[in-house]
Amino acid sequence: MQKYQQTRIMSFTLHCNEIFNKAIEDYHTKDNIDTPISNPYERESIENRLYLKCWIDTVQWHLEDIIRDPHIDPLEALSLKRRIDRSNQDRTDLVEQIDSFFRQKYSDVNPLPDARLNTESPAWAIDRLSILALKIYHMREQAERPDATPEHRKQCQGKLNVLLEQQKDLGLAIDQLLEDIENGRKYMKVYRQMKMYNDPSTNPVLYKKK
Repeated sequence: MQKYQQTRIMSFTLHCNEIFNKAIEDYHTKDNIDTPISNPYERESIENRLYLKCWIDTVQWHLEDIIRDPHIDPLEALSLKRRIDRSNQDRTDLVEQIDSFFRQKYSDVNPLPDARLNTESPAWAIDRLSILALKIYHMREQAERPDATPEHRKQCQGKLNVLLEQQKDLGLAIDQLLEDIENGRKYMKVYRQMKMYNDPSTNPVLYKKK
């Protein structure tokens, strides 16, 4: 992937939020879980990966809404559950791609002798930032719902305010983490997700049926 040229004008996470908001808005032009993605960014760019990440999150958000219908047909629910499982795997794979971008970006940095390890990698923090953008979009919808009661809108506005503060704080924390890695104060390690239930050789329900 091409390296993102971070500037002093816009932090990396503000850039992320712009891309996430675009993906969410693009999805909601049709608001259909089967709408094909039309990624506007160059395939090898980090922007392309961020847009795809948020698109996957957005589709899965609505899949999770649909599957919670108490009157859903059981066969449809099973099909949706399988689709959500595939989506979760795609999401995990994409987070690892984004982490690979950061590993390459900071590959020439020599950590300081007292450099510390962070609790999570940059991409998994950005994963949370993408989900926050979705929460904000949908909570804002609820806060502005014309058919809802004033009390409902007031409660949702209060939750929206908290989400906006959380987005600001998380964005700052990610930017600080990236700055620390860039300056050798922290270093990153990437542990590939080893989801055993997706692997027919490690899921006993699957391998015992062979």
